[in-house]
Amino acid sequence: MRVGVLALQGTFIEHIATLRELGVEASLIRLPHELDKVDGLIIPGGESTTMLRLTRDFGLIKPIREMARHGLPIWGTCAGMILLAKSISNYDMETLGLMDTEVSRNAFGSQIDSFETDLEIPLLGGKPFHAIFIRAPIIKAANPDVEILSRLPDGTIVAVKQNQLLACAFHPEFTDDLRFHNYFLSMVNQKKSRSPEDKILPCSHVQS
Repeated sequence: MRVGVLALQGTFIEHIATLRELGVEASLIRLPHELDKVDGLIIPGGESTTMLRLTRDFGLIKPIREMARHGLPIWGTCAGMILLAKSISNYDMETLGLMDTEVSRNAFGSQIDSFETDLEIPLLGGKPFHAIFIRAPIIKAANPDVEILSRLPDGTIVAVKQNQLLACAFHPEFTDDLRFHNYFLSMVNQKKSRSPEDKILPCSHVQS
């Protein structure tokens, strides 16, 4: 198994370190052809407008969309959740448009409004997950086919799954709890273990 981490900006080093701690081969992704060798992709937290601009400048938009079309698992954390969404309610920019969600950027305020809390995430087991929110987005709306994984006590949606797409508003890469990464790896392993005819053409063959 090899997992790529989009490494144009943001917390990609932390994700790489966590994956390697779990014994997974992890690759920095900066160019389209580097997607050819991975079985799944993590889009990290960071500054969403900068990340999206660089993703476009490096010709990665269409190859990532092609990965999703063929069912390869993609996980977005914080800014990554924004990039995956179909729309942003409080900012005008084109996203990857992969998840049937509407998000709001910086929904809790500025950096000083960052916070930590324990979340109930049944998919990860009974123990609460300690979540770190840093200038975090929220999911304002989601289509019925989007599975809601976790909410804040006030009902705010902060983690979702749609088929092979996973997204959360917080930063699992900043904690010692490996359950969220392990869950994503289980998605990657499930896709990888499917029959050979399920393989896709190299993503670098996609015109950007």
